[in-house]
Amino acid sequence: MKYNILNDVKKIHFIGIGGSGMCPMAMIMKSRGYEITGSDIYESDTLKRVKDFGIKVFMKHEASNIDNAQLIVYTAAVKKDNPEIVAAKKLGIPAIERSEMLGILSEKYKDSIAVAGTHGKTSTTSMLTQIMVNGKKDPSAIIGGYLPFIKGNSRIGNSQLMICEACEYVDSFLQLNPAVSVILNVDADHLDYFKNLDNIKKSFNKFANQTKRAIVVNGDDKNSLDCVNGINGKDIITFGLSETCDYRAYDIENYKLAFKKFKLSYKGEKICDIELSVPGLHNVKNALAAAAVAHYMGTDPCDIENGLKQFKGVHRRFEILGSVDGITVADDFAHHPTELKATLSCAMNMGFNNVWAVFQPHTYSRTAMLLDDFAKVLSIPNKLVMSEILAVREKNTYNIYTKDLAKKIPGSVWFNTFEEITDYVVKNVKKGDLILTLGGGNVYVCANMIYKYLKEKY
Repeated sequence: MKYNILNDVKKIHFIGIGGSGMCPMAMIMKSRGYEITGSDIYESDTLKRVKDFGIKVFMKHEASNIDNAQLIVYTAAVKKDNPEIVAAKKLGIPAIERSEMLGILSEKYKDSIAVAGTHGKTSTTSMLTQIMVNGKKDPSAIIGGYLPFIKGNSRIGNSQLMICEACEYVDSFLQLNPAVSVILNVDADHLDYFKNLDNIKKSFNKFANQTKRAIVVNGDDKNSLDCVNGINGKDIITFGLSETCDYRAYDIENYKLAFKKFKLSYKGEKICDIELSVPGLHNVKNALAAAAVAHYMGTDPCDIENGLKQFKGVHRRFEILGSVDGITVADDFAHHPTELKATLSCAMNMGFNNVWAVFQPHTYSRTAMLLDDFAKVLSIPNKLVMSEILAVREKNTYNIYTKDLAKKIPGSVWFNTFEEITDYVVKNVKKGDLILTLGGGNVYVCANMIYKYLKEKY
């Protein structure tokens, strides 16, 4: 059985070890006594953390890198003709993809928690990690973004508790059999793979069925509830804003710009008061999911309250780079219409004179299939500047371009390069404005360029 594979190996090699999903697993495996090596071709902050942890990294993919390895773990970005993959096949060394390794690793923890959903996984996983650390539960954690609180995207604990993200793309999360699963929301995304919403819901239903103990699900989202319909033999726990939910946020109000505070109840009984240090109603829902899981796992309400108040956010989730002469620059990972609506609506309520959205469309398929939805939500900000579509893993078989999106949004402009975007924005932005870069790709580079330019200018 695949879950026993770690019993028979000692030396594991990670191809693409600098990836955000690979780095934390490699570090946890090393802490559990395995001999770890890795390879990558790009220097990065995550790769530096791996090296600082004492893991040997080869900065080139070569067959000789896998000498003495008994198991190969590779990221989904690695191609079949990668020399290390080819060598492993020739030598008969088993090679498994990252998501399969995550499933195998999670089986080593009795209290594994997997956070799934189309949106909000990284923020919710981070919130839950911070609550559990605050409550002295000593969790291990694998997070898809940098959490300043733990100074990385992973944590090595000594308990039976492990918290991780569960990504639905290409059914990766079906490698997991967690003790507790979370379904934050279910939306039409990754249609290049799933084709339609019904297939997405079927996949989430399989994920829910594979859960061993409890499913914590968004009780306000019909799609999410459809995914747990008919599931028996597990605890089904709902969270949301409606009175029918087991865990409920009520008396929600602003206490600082777009920062929210609310009361948390369980089955009608108040548990505690929550004040968030991250903006937006979407973060109320993320916090509610994290609080529900933590409370179910026996965490003291005071630790839930304190953990959430101390949570200051995650890298690329409304991350404020700074302010220069009254102009604020921020960056966010939002790249789906639902995420963009939440982030931009939040930004528009923060008291800025103008909100400049600098958006990098992410994949041809998503842009083409959700074109009208993108046009609607990208009309929210005062100013919209866009880059050309980031291809990621695709070819433009859809014959779609940013100009097609721009035609649907009056007043919008687009440019081919970040240099052109930076020049345009810096020349036209005014004191009291917010510049918010948005996208799942490398648009954060543009945010850094704009911020640097403003600092030099003023």
